[in-house]
Amino acid sequence: MSLRSTLEFLLYDWLDAEQLTGRTRFADHSRETFNAVLDTCERIAREKYAPFNRTVDTEEPRFDGEKVILPRATHDAWQAFAQSGMLSAAQDYEIGGMQLPYTVEAAAQCFFAMASASIGSGMLTVGNANLLRVHGTKAQQEVFALNEFSGRWAGTMALSEPQAGSSLSDITTRAVPDGEGSEVDPLGPRYRLTGNKMWISAGEHELTENIIHLVLAKIPGPDGKLIAGTRGISLFIVPKHLVNAAGELTGERNDVALAGLNHKLGWRGTTNTLLNFGEGKFPVRGRAGAIGYLVGRPHEGLRCMFHMMNEARIGVGTAAVMLGMAGYYAALEYARNRPQGRLPVGQKSEHGTRAVGKDPAQPQVRIIEHADVKRMLLAQKAYCEGGLTLELYCARLVDEQHTGAPEAADDARLLLEVLTPIAKSWPSEWCLEANSLAIQVHGGYGYTRDFPVEQYWRDNRLNMIHEGTHGIQAADLLGRKVLMEGGKGLALLASRIAETIAKAAAQPVLAEYAGALRDALAQVRAATDSAWATGNPAEALANAVPYMQAFGHMVVAWIWLDVALAVPLEAETTDPIGQGRLYATRYFYRYELPKIGAWLAVAARCEATCADMPEAAF
Repeated sequence: MSLRSTLEFLLYDWLDAEQLTGRTRFADHSRETFNAVLDTCERIAREKYAPFNRTVDTEEPRFDGEKVILPRATHDAWQAFAQSGMLSAAQDYEIGGMQLPYTVEAAAQCFFAMASASIGSGMLTVGNANLLRVHGTKAQQEVFALNEFSGRWAGTMALSEPQAGSSLSDITTRAVPDGEGSEVDPLGPRYRLTGNKMWISAGEHELTENIIHLVLAKIPGPDGKLIAGTRGISLFIVPKHLVNAAGELTGERNDVALAGLNHKLGWRGTTNTLLNFGEGKFPVRGRAGAIGYLVGRPHEGLRCMFHMMNEARIGVGTAAVMLGMAGYYAALEYARNRPQGRLPVGQKSEHGTRAVGKDPAQPQVRIIEHADVKRMLLAQKAYCEGGLTLELYCARLVDEQHTGAPEAADDARLLLEVLTPIAKSWPSEWCLEANSLAIQVHGGYGYTRDFPVEQYWRDNRLNMIHEGTHGIQAADLLGRKVLMEGGKGLALLASRIAETIAKAAAQPVLAEYAGALRDALAQVRAATDSAWATGNPAEALANAVPYMQAFGHMVVAWIWLDVALAVPLEAETTDPIGQGRLYATRYFYRYELPKIGAWLAVAARCEATCADMPEAAF
């Protein structure tokens, strides 16, 4: 079974993506046009990405004092991707887009993420431009967003700072008006920014003629002091090279300087930077300070930035899935071809018991014939295909939110709110575990660079951290998402799960799983109530991560059961691919879902062991 066949099953047999062509926005499309997009992306990924995944890992970005140097392969891959039109795939025809459903775009992006997540495919550029399409002025959209969608310019998000990390309330980058006339600049109110930003992916390179940074900064109050907390944060467009209102480079460099490259465990093909804004290395009109244009209203920057951050979180989840999938396919191929050991046979002892032995006279078997190797492969399949299904379901909700009837659109919005922390966090944990199992299947070879699985693990390890750590996602889920709008989002998710349970309960082969999922849903809802019984956030959130692990397992169990409903009943005996999906469902329900009891127990009783541990006792 290939990634392509899996994507087509999920798109057409499970999500019914063809139904979207009945909507006005997608009326020009058909299954044929969707498949043509998949064909193009699969080909580019195969030719321009996959052969160079090891190259970009070993030839890390380097700074020669003037510019960042990347392998030729990275330039070729970016050019091929930009020319494919995928940067603007979901955009309107009027601005050069394809008006492609996001569901299909997300599926097509999977080829690049599996071929080389480290090379990348413009996730931040698209997210940057999408944010400006929603929150930017008409001029900002035409000058910045359209040039990003075309691939002429690239985009970043500049949030973190060395002293603040993920605590955005503690950022100290300042933005002050740029003097007389700054408020009537055609590109937006003009400010001068000073400060430092850390962990900026693709923050410096020569792949495009310009880089558009979206920067969070604080505008000082009348007393010159920065407003404490997130309330004072504003958002600014800060281009690497200054441009005019016609979108032309002025020939003047903005005061944005590379302070250093971060050398990472994985994702080595993507430059990761520390940037200095306004240090005076590139003074603009004789003065230090990076020119930035205000996006939206002052002090509403974080609200605007969440548009890009949430989009990026689903992108991170998808990257985690595909790195896990790449490892799974590699482990499966290795297990099918590596002969080692023999199967155990029973031997009767003098006491009448049966001892386990092996017959050395028998030929070696391929390791896929060993039950424990099958266990590891089945776990990888359950994690990775389950994660992929979750990501595509979220993509389908995006289409529903934007093109569905009002009530359906609002339901999609609510479901996305609740599921986004899971879509980011669950694959980043469990598809990383899939990569670890892929190394284990390879044995000692898996720990060497002779095989690709060690790189997949290194690349995937970042995904639990970037775009919001595990702890941040868990606090968002338990502290906000399950409570928002009076718990309406959680209730809506529960109703969708109940629909699947009712359908599965009517099929004898799935009835066992329906009952287990019903129990899991009840446990999650009870633990949610118990965690908040005292109303004390510190107590409720002390075990937010175990709660999120259980919540994610419940969601993926639901996803697998819903997928099983799309498998024809006769597949259990006649179709190996359908059989594989049913076995993955069975594995998840019998090996994985039972884990949630322990996770929920500590969340429900507000277990204080970790919070109470004295620092000195460590």
